[in-house]
Amino acid sequence: AKLTPCAAMKNTSCCVFEEPLLDSVLPPVLIVEFVLGLAGNGVGLWMFCFHMKNWKPNSVYLLNLAVADFVVLFCLLFRTDYYLRKKNWVYGDIPCRVLLFMLAANRASGTIFLTVVAIDRYFKIVHPHHRLNWISIKDSVLIACGLWVIIISMTMYLLAKPHLFPYSNLTQCESFNICPATDSSANWHEAYYISQFLIPVCIIAYCTVRITWQLKSKTIDKQGKIRKAVQFVLAVAIVFTVCFCPSNMVRIAIWFIKSQYSHDCKHFREANLAFYTSVCFTYFNSLLNPIVYYFSSPTFNGMFKNIFHRLNCKSEGKNAEDNTESVMATT
Repeated sequence: AKLTPCAAMKNTSCCVFEEPLLDSVLPPVLIVEFVLGLAGNGVGLWMFCFHMKNWKPNSVYLLNLAVADFVVLFCLLFRTDYYLRKKNWVYGDIPCRVLLFMLAANRASGTIFLTVVAIDRYFKIVHPHHRLNWISIKDSVLIACGLWVIIISMTMYLLAKPHLFPYSNLTQCESFNICPATDSSANWHEAYYISQFLIPVCIIAYCTVRITWQLKSKTIDKQGKIRKAVQFVLAVAIVFTVCFCPSNMVRIAIWFIKSQYSHDCKHFREANLAFYTSVCFTYFNSLLNPIVYYFSSPTFNGMFKNIFHRLNCKSEGKNAEDNTESVMATT
C-alpha cells in the first residue's frame, strides 16, 4: 500500500491497494447480478406496463424504482469490464463521471423510493383517515418527479469533476478513495453516503414497528390487510438492510480509522477490501427489489405465482417425457 497523487483532488494523496481477489471474484458476481436482475426487473416492468389495471400511488413509486434498477443494470456491464481489466478504465473521463453518477443515483433512488413506499403503507394502516391516503395518481407522479429532482441534485456533484485515478499503468475510475487528507467535497461525499442510509433506515424501522404493533393490537384483520402490510414492509426492511447496511457500516469504520490513523495507509487495507466487497451488496438492490414488487399487490403476487407455476409445469413435463423415452429405450 502507498500514497499516490489523486487527479480528482488537487494537492491530495490517496492510499492505493492492489486487490487481485476483487479482480477475480467481482466480475462473475456482477454478471450473475446483471442476468438475474435483468430477468426480475424485466418481468416487473412488463407487469407494470401491461398488467397493472388498478394504479395506486404505491405502484407509481415502485415503477420508478423498477425503471431505475433496469437502467443501472447496464452500468454493471461496464463495471464488470473495469474489474476484468484489473481496475483499468479505458473509456475516458466523461463516461467515468456518467457511470459513477448513475450508480450513485440508483443507490439514492433505491433508498428513497423504498422509504416512500414504506411510509405510504404506514399511513394506510396506522392512519387510515389521513389525507395523504387520498392523493391522486397525478399527485403521486408529481411527488416522484420531485424525488428525482432531489436525487439528481444530491448526486450531480459526481459530474462536476474527474474521478480518474492513475496508478502504475492503470487508470482507476472511482468515486471513493481512501485519502487521509481529504477536502470539503470528500467530506460531503462521506456525510451524504452515510446519511442516505441512516435516515431512511430509521424511518423504515419505525414504520415496520408501528404496522406490526397495529397487527398485534387488532383482534380482527379483515381480508388480512394488516398482515399483508406487515409482510410488505418487512420485505422492504430486509431488502434495505441486506443491500445498504454492509457498505455503510464499513464506510463508518473507515471514517473512524481516519480519525485515529490519518497518515498510515497500512491501517486501511482490510477496510478497503471490505468496502469494495460490500458495495456489491448495493447492486443486489436491483436483484432483490422484485421481492418487494411481489408483496406490493395481489396483481404482482398472482402473476409471479403464475409464471413460476408455468415454469414448474414445463420442467415436470420435460422430466416425464425424458422418463418415458428412457423406459421405451430399455424395453
